Amino acid sequence: MEEALRAILLSDSVGTQDEIRQALEELGYVVNQSRISRLLRKLSAVKGSNERNQIIYTLPIEPAPPASKNILSQLIIRIKTNETLIVIHTNPGSASLIGRLLDHNRDELNILGTVAGDDTVFIAPHSVRQIAKTMRVIQSFLSKP
Repeated sequence: MEEALRAILLSDSVGTQDEIRQALEELGYVVNQSRISRLLRKLSAVKGSNERNQIIYTLPIEPAPPASKNILSQLIIRIKTNETLIVIHTNPGSASLIGRLLDHNRDELNILGTVAGDDTVFIAPHSVRQIAKTMRVIQSFLSKP
Protein backbone atom coordinates (compact mmCIF):
# COMPACT_ATOMS: atom_id res chain seq x y z
CA MET A 1 0.00 0.00 0.00
CA GLU A 2 2.96 2.30 0.69
CA GLU A 3 4.09 2.12 -2.95
CA ALA A 4 0.53 2.80 -4.14
CA LEU A 5 0.38 5.89 -1.93
CA ARG A 6 3.78 6.99 -3.19
CA ALA A 7 2.51 6.74 -6.79
CA ILE A 8 -0.63 8.69 -5.90
CA LEU A 9 1.42 11.46 -4.27
CA LEU A 10 3.73 11.64 -7.28
CA SER A 11 0.70 12.36 -9.48
CA ASP A 12 0.48 15.85 -7.88
CA SER A 13 -3.30 15.63 -7.70
CA VAL A 14 -4.44 14.90 -4.13
CA GLY A 15 -5.02 17.72 -1.71
CA THR A 16 -6.94 16.02 1.10
CA GLN A 17 -6.76 12.78 2.99
CA ASP A 18 -10.24 11.98 1.70
CA GLU A 19 -8.97 12.24 -1.89
CA ILE A 20 -6.11 9.91 -0.94
CA ARG A 21 -8.60 7.45 0.59
CA GLN A 22 -10.71 7.50 -2.59
CA ALA A 23 -7.65 6.97 -4.80
CA LEU A 24 -6.47 4.06 -2.66
CA GLU A 25 -9.96 2.51 -2.66
CA GLU A 26 -10.00 2.70 -6.48
CA LEU A 27 -6.83 0.59 -6.33
CA GLY A 28 -8.53 -1.95 -4.05
CA TYR A 29 -7.23 -0.79 -0.66
CA VAL A 30 -9.61 -0.23 2.24
CA VAL A 31 -8.17 2.40 4.59
CA ASN A 32 -9.29 4.88 7.20
CA GLN A 33 -8.09 8.41 7.93
CA SER A 34 -5.75 7.42 10.78
CA ARG A 35 -3.95 4.87 8.60
CA ILE A 36 -3.58 7.42 5.82
CA SER A 37 -2.18 9.90 8.33
CA ARG A 38 0.38 7.32 9.57
CA LEU A 39 1.41 6.47 6.00
CA LEU A 40 1.82 10.14 5.11
CA ARG A 41 4.08 10.62 8.14
CA LYS A 42 6.07 7.50 7.26
CA LEU A 43 6.66 8.80 3.73
CA SER A 44 7.44 12.31 5.08
CA ALA A 45 4.72 13.72 2.83
CA VAL A 46 4.10 17.43 3.09
CA LYS A 47 1.55 19.88 1.76
CA GLY A 48 2.79 22.03 -1.06
CA SER A 49 1.69 23.65 -4.31
CA ASN A 50 1.69 22.06 -7.74
CA GLU A 51 2.29 23.90 -11.02
CA ARG A 52 -1.41 24.93 -11.07
CA ASN A 53 -0.99 26.53 -7.63
CA GLN A 54 -3.27 23.93 -6.01
CA ILE A 55 -2.47 22.80 -2.48
CA ILE A 56 -1.56 19.09 -2.63
CA TYR A 57 0.20 16.41 -0.66
CA THR A 58 3.63 15.73 -2.10
CA LEU A 59 6.79 13.83 -1.31
CA PRO A 60 9.88 15.79 -0.35
CA ILE A 61 12.24 16.25 -3.26
CA GLU A 62 15.48 14.47 -2.58
CA PRO A 63 18.32 15.77 -4.70
CA ALA A 64 20.53 13.29 -6.49
CA PRO A 65 24.06 13.05 -5.16
CA PRO A 66 26.81 14.88 -7.02
CA ALA A 67 27.79 13.33 -10.33
CA SER A 68 31.47 14.25 -10.33
CA LYS A 69 33.29 11.53 -8.47
CA ASN A 70 36.70 13.02 -9.27
CA ILE A 71 36.14 15.76 -6.67
CA LEU A 72 34.79 13.24 -4.18
CA SER A 73 37.87 11.03 -4.41
CA GLN A 74 39.89 13.97 -3.06
CA LEU A 75 37.79 13.86 0.10
CA ILE A 76 38.74 10.25 0.86
CA ILE A 77 41.76 9.57 3.07
CA ARG A 78 41.71 5.75 2.97
CA ILE A 79 39.49 2.72 2.50
CA LYS A 80 39.98 -0.37 4.65
CA THR A 81 38.16 -3.63 5.18
CA ASN A 82 38.00 -6.55 7.57
CA GLU A 83 35.97 -9.72 7.22
CA THR A 84 32.61 -7.99 7.61
CA LEU A 85 32.75 -4.24 6.92
CA ILE A 86 34.33 -1.74 4.58
CA VAL A 87 35.34 1.53 6.23
CA ILE A 88 36.08 4.79 4.45
CA HIS A 89 37.93 7.52 6.32
CA THR A 90 37.28 10.99 4.89
CA ASN A 91 38.16 14.58 5.54
CA PRO A 92 36.04 16.01 8.38
CA GLY A 93 32.46 16.70 7.29
CA SER A 94 32.70 14.62 4.09
CA ALA A 95 31.48 11.21 5.24
CA SER A 96 27.75 11.87 4.82
CA LEU A 97 28.29 13.02 1.22
CA ILE A 98 30.28 9.87 0.38
CA GLY A 99 27.74 7.68 2.19
CA ARG A 100 24.87 9.30 0.30
CA LEU A 101 26.56 8.67 -3.03
CA LEU A 102 27.20 5.02 -2.14
CA ASP A 103 23.65 4.48 -0.87
CA HIS A 104 22.25 6.03 -4.05
CA ASN A 105 24.19 3.40 -6.05
CA ARG A 106 23.86 0.48 -3.61
CA ASP A 107 22.65 -2.08 -6.17
CA GLU A 108 25.47 -1.32 -8.60
CA LEU A 109 27.99 -1.52 -5.74
CA ASN A 110 26.52 -4.68 -4.22
CA ILE A 111 26.08 -3.15 -0.76
CA LEU A 112 23.21 -3.20 1.72
CA GLY A 113 23.83 0.37 2.86
CA THR A 114 26.03 2.76 4.77
CA VAL A 115 26.25 4.52 8.10
CA ALA A 116 28.11 7.82 7.97
CA GLY A 117 29.46 9.98 10.75
CA ASP A 118 31.54 13.12 10.37
CA ASP A 119 34.67 11.56 8.90
CA THR A 120 33.94 7.82 8.72
CA VAL A 121 31.61 5.72 6.56
CA PHE A 122 30.76 2.12 7.51
CA ILE A 123 29.62 0.07 4.53
CA ALA A 124 27.67 -3.17 4.93
CA PRO A 125 28.40 -5.37 1.90
CA HIS A 126 25.65 -7.51 0.42
CA SER A 127 27.84 -10.58 0.97
CA VAL A 128 30.83 -10.84 3.29
CA ARG A 129 32.06 -13.73 1.15
CA GLN A 130 32.61 -11.25 -1.68
CA ILE A 131 33.89 -8.35 0.43
CA ALA A 132 37.21 -8.08 -1.44
CA LYS A 133 35.37 -7.79 -4.76
CA THR A 134 32.93 -5.27 -3.29
CA MET A 135 35.84 -3.19 -2.00
CA ARG A 136 37.45 -3.14 -5.47
CA VAL A 137 34.13 -2.10 -7.04
CA ILE A 138 33.73 0.74 -4.52
CA GLN A 139 37.31 1.93 -5.02
CA SER A 140 36.84 1.93 -8.78
CA PHE A 141 33.47 3.67 -8.48
CA LEU A 142 34.85 6.47 -6.28
CA SER A 143 37.88 7.06 -8.49
CA LYS A 144 36.00 7.36 -11.80
CA PRO A 145 36.16 10.83 -13.35
